[in-house]
Order: sequence, then structure tokens, then C-alpha cells
Amino acid sequence: MRSAAGTSLESSVTHLFGVGPERAVQLTRLKITTIGGLLLHRPHRYEDRRNPRPIRDLVLKQPSLVRGKVVAMGVKRFRKGTRSVFELILDDGTARLHCTWWNLPFMESYFAQGDEVVVYGKPRSLKPRTMNHPETEVIETGEELSIHMDRIVPIYPLTEGLPQRWLRSLIWRTLPKFAQALAESGFSEPLAGLPSRLEALQAIHFPKEIAQAEVGRQRLALDEFLALQLQMQMRRRNLEQNAKALPCAGNNSLIKPFLKRLTFELTEAQKRVLRELRADMGGPHPMRRLVQGDVGCGKTVVAACCALMALESGFAVAIMAPTEILAEQHYRTFKGWFDPLGIPVEMQTGSRKTGDLPGAKGSQRPLPPLVIGTHALIEAGFGVDNLGLVVIDEQHKFGVAQREKLVRKGRYPHLLVMTATPIPRTLGLTLYGDLDSSVIDELPRNRQKIRTYIRSAQTLPKVYQFIGARLKQGRQAYVVYPRVEETDGGNVKAVMAEFEHLQEVLSPFRVGLLHGRLRPEEKERATEQFRKNQVQVLLATSIVEVGVDVPNATVMLIDNAEQFGLAQLHQIRGRVGRGTHESYCILIADPQTPAARQRLRVLERTTDGFAIAEADLKLRGPGELVGQEQSGIPSFRFADLAGDAALIEQARELARQILDKE
Repeated sequence: MRSAAGTSLESSVTHLFGVGPERAVQLTRLKITTIGGLLLHRPHRYEDRRNPRPIRDLVLKQPSLVRGKVVAMGVKRFRKGTRSVFELILDDGTARLHCTWWNLPFMESYFAQGDEVVVYGKPRSLKPRTMNHPETEVIETGEELSIHMDRIVPIYPLTEGLPQRWLRSLIWRTLPKFAQALAESGFSEPLAGLPSRLEALQAIHFPKEIAQAEVGRQRLALDEFLALQLQMQMRRRNLEQNAKALPCAGNNSLIKPFLKRLTFELTEAQKRVLRELRADMGGPHPMRRLVQGDVGCGKTVVAACCALMALESGFAVAIMAPTEILAEQHYRTFKGWFDPLGIPVEMQTGSRKTGDLPGAKGSQRPLPPLVIGTHALIEAGFGVDNLGLVVIDEQHKFGVAQREKLVRKGRYPHLLVMTATPIPRTLGLTLYGDLDSSVIDELPRNRQKIRTYIRSAQTLPKVYQFIGARLKQGRQAYVVYPRVEETDGGNVKAVMAEFEHLQEVLSPFRVGLLHGRLRPEEKERATEQFRKNQVQVLLATSIVEVGVDVPNATVMLIDNAEQFGLAQLHQIRGRVGRGTHESYCILIADPQTPAARQRLRVLERTTDGFAIAEADLKLRGPGELVGQEQSGIPSFRFADLAGDAALIEQARELARQILDKE
């Protein structure tokens, strides 16, 4: 879309007046390289500069905007070391305000005696009135004064050397020339009761009232969600139009004897989900379904029954897991379940090559195999004949592209995606909007409730005594630290540094070690020793969150718990409570803020994974919850997955309506 003087939204910002090489480098640090990118640079807050607060009325620790004249300034340097403090004193006629910046002596060059300055910050003292490291902006008279004063003013994210005033002026000059082109680059008309895209862009940058900015953000967020929903729904519709499903509903010849051999009965939730899977596997289109549920709800046995449907129908099955530990766990579980049924179960991981695998592409085999593996399954040299079902466990550890690579190994095989912990609805619609969804919302009757406690580091001796008492009763325990080795002077505990200490305090019981830097055979040896109770305590990193299933383990100690996300802590906690004995999770933490304490108390209050996932999304964001890089979460500028649930629903319905008209 072209605009003034032959430039377009895709043109470099260097085409704009005043943007030379130095400014272009600074803008690049903000990921702004084009004119379109500049106009979509979102303010992180707004200041109402129509009525600054008199300095005499400042309230302790309450964010405030004031305006005054520089009456004194200077840098004080301390004799020892390189420490310094720059102080600026403002006077607005009602009182004086002291602004201080520690170890930033160059700040002195930004101001001059007599300058009029706008200051935003929290007073840390009222005698004298003082703000530490406030945001400031020098007021310059001239024709641009109306951009920066006596209005609602946008405050943009900056980078070193880039003045707020300069960036605001650049956007002010550029917006009128390119706003129409930018508006037409998306859905330009009003949508869902929100303003047009053009009105939204104007409201985002220069609103008449602060409330307008939020309405503008919602409209631009809706555009982002709508573009994503259109993409996902088009992908699903293309699949349904172009792909014929393989007949994989089965005939119960394997499932019936399998269920008879189980030592437990399926829950009603598991049976309901299996009915949904069977309907998909026998339907006209290839299945694309997400199955989620809480830790310990029994997703693996549901996946096994789904695999048996495909195997009964004469098709091979591939299961992909993110780690060798989880792949080994699945291999052991499925081997135990399927060997009596005469079903070949094979492994394919990075340490085991395709050539080692009987039943791989090109080999002769009377029965179709179940192949379990890691990323090795998506490598070019690997394939399975007659692939009917692909199961991806821990989907959030893989990207959409990896999912598609495995599916392309066959002729439109059915796809079952499983998540370890519940996914909040907003995140589910965003990440898995092209999949149907099933929820196993019931735990097996024999699943033990886990008692969770938050304790300080000072209580560790008593905690070790508690663990020792459980070990004497014949139970086992996990101890989890955030890191493999210390990297910050010992502030965060690491397994290598604590190994000897733990061996000493829990003697005579044996302590094993498990972390990501071990070779595959060492990891397997560590988990096998723990599984056989040759080792009573497993000292590990978060690698244990999936793939280690030891019913005799009843205590989970997580040190430096504040370093983990809630969903991850809940997943790690789920390693215990898998047997008949009462189980405990102890979180050792010394959170420095009330917010951090509140976050951990969520785990103390509930074992509901759905509630925990929602809380984690609100507190830490989607990138922390599922991993920004692996998950394929779009980089939204305006959308908020934690707070925009209604917009996501609207976008989903709008996308459906748009595609129905085509």
C-alpha cells in the first residue's frame, strides 16, 4: 500500500524526515524498521498532562505527574568506588521536588538551569519530597508544544539514546500521511461494536481521553485475533475439503482384551473422550483433536485405546514425546500393555537410529507397529508404512511446523494432541484453534490428594527430618532444584552443588542425580534405579516434570520454588500422589514481594490444574506458560491472551462468518 512520495508501509523508516543512520539503529533496537512498524509501536502508558499535580499535594508512593522549573542540579561523587548520584530540584511555585538518579552521571547533560520539566514517578519521601529515577521530559516551546503538553500524551517504550519527545513527534508527523494506508491493510470497517481501524490507530497514539486508547487497543487486538483465526480455520477447511480420512475406528478386537487386563476401570470422563475419538477416527475427515486434562487424569491410557483403534484397522501408529525420558517411559508402559496382545512396540530417539528399528519403512512385518520416539521421528530419513494415527504428547514443547512434519509422514493420518497440564481457554483457541477439543475432567478414584506446604529456607533441617521419616517407612522422595550448576554466586540452588550435601543429610539412604546434561544412558540408569527403589531420593532439575512415574514416591521437595511458573510447579508436583500412600509437596521459597507470595499460595490452596493454568497465564503471560519459542504463539502487539477472552471468541465467530460467505 503506497502513500506520500512513493513510500509505503513497507518502506524503511529512513525515508522519513529526521531519521538518519543513528536514529535508524536506535529504532531497530525497538524492532522498528519500517514505517508500518513505527505506526504500530504501541505506547506502554499514557499521561494526562492537562492537570499536573501540584508538588505540595504529592502522596507517598502514589504515582504522580508534576511540572516545574529546574532551580538546582548537580552530580555528587563518592570517594570509594565509582558510585555517584545526580540530583535535580524542581519548583512549581507550591513546593520543591528532589529527583535523584544513582550511578547515572551523564543525566546532567540532559538538563539546564531554568528548564521546564515534566516528571512522572512515585515519591519515596515527603521530607524532602523525593523521587528516585523518575521519568522526565524537558518542555520546549514552539509549534510542537501542543503535541507534548496540555493533552493525553502517549509514553512509548524507548531504547538508550532515543528521546521520548523525538519519537512522539515522529509518530505525530507520520500518522496523518500513512494512517489510511495502514487502516486499509486490515479490516478497515467497524467490527463487533468497536471503531474503525483508522479511528483505532488515532486513538492508540493520540486519544482525546485515556478510555479511548483502550477501545482502540481492543479493536487492533481484534484484528490480530481475527487474522489468526482466519488462518487456522482456513487450514482446517482445506484439510476437510482435500483429505479423505483413513478408516481407523477399529472393531474392538484389541481394545476389549486390553481393557480386561487393566488393573483399574476407566473413568466416565475417559469413556466419553474415547467415544469422541472413535467418532472422529471413523468420520469422513482426518481427526484433528486436542485432549487435555489435569495431571494424573489418565491421558496415556486414552491414547493407548486410540492407538488400538488404528492398529485394529490395520494402520501403524507413531507417538512423539519431547524428551528421551518421556519417550522411554511411554515405551516401557506401552510395551507392558501391548506385548501380551502381540503388538510390536518400537523406539526411535536420537540415540537409536532408524536402521535399528524393525517395522520401519521398507521392512516386512505381519502386524503394524506402534513407534514411540522424540524429534527423531520427524527427521527426513525416518518413515513408517501405512501410518494411520499420530499422537503428539506434550504438544506445547513442539511448534506447529513440527506437528505438520510428522503428520506429513503419512497420507493424512489422524492426529491426537495431548497436553500435560490444562491449557486456559484463550490460549487453547489461539494455539489449537484448528483442533477439536476434549477434556478429561475427572481423576481416577485411587488418585491421592497431595498436601502442599510453603516453607522458608530456614525450615530446611526440619523438612529433611520429615523426608527421612518417610524414607524409613519405605517411601521415596524427589528433591528438585532450578539449575544444574550455580551461575549467580549461589543465590539460586543447583543440583551439582547440593548433591554431596543432600547425601550427607539424608544418609544412609541413597541419592540419585538426574539432569539434562547427562547422556541418555545415564538418564535411563538414574530413572531405572529410582523406579526399582535402589535409590531412595532423586535429586533433579525440572526434567522430572514428565516421564518419571514411581508410585512409591510420596514426597516432592522443590527448592527455590519462586523460580518456577505455577503450571510447571503443578506438573512437577504431579510426580507424587500416584500410589496408595499419602503424598506431600513442600515448596521452599523466600519470595521478596507480596505478588510472589500470592502466586505460590495458589498452589497451596488448590490442586485444580485448570484454575492454576488460568492464574499462571494472568501472572506470567503465555510465553512463560507454554514456552514462547516452542509453542508458536504469535507475537501480538495489542492482544492480551490473559484478558481478551471475549475478543478471541468474537474473532472466532467473525472468521467463521467471513469464510462462510466465500
